[in-house]
Amino acid sequence: MQQDQQPDYRPVVFRDKSAGYAFLTRSTARSEQTIEWDDGESYPVVDVEISSESHPFYTGRARTVDSEGRVARFERRYGTPEGGPAGD
Repeated sequence: MQQDQQPDYRPVVFRDKSAGYAFLTRSTARSEQTIEWDDGESYPVVDVEISSESHPFYTGRARTVDSEGRVARFERRYGTPEGGPAGD
């Protein structure tokens, strides 16, 4: 592996502005902005739109899609398969 061609892998802070949450990890992401972290060091900061703190799947605010209405409409339009009810 050639050193010149690999991106710089270093500590970076990712900040979710919508949730007011930030976390420090290692990444190759680049940013001109910096932030002072809890340990007193200054790290590049990358602002993200969504993270595990604000994503509906992780927060439990996910919407479930009512697909039964779609299946019933399909069966009314095209009928059920030969040999019994749908799904058999």
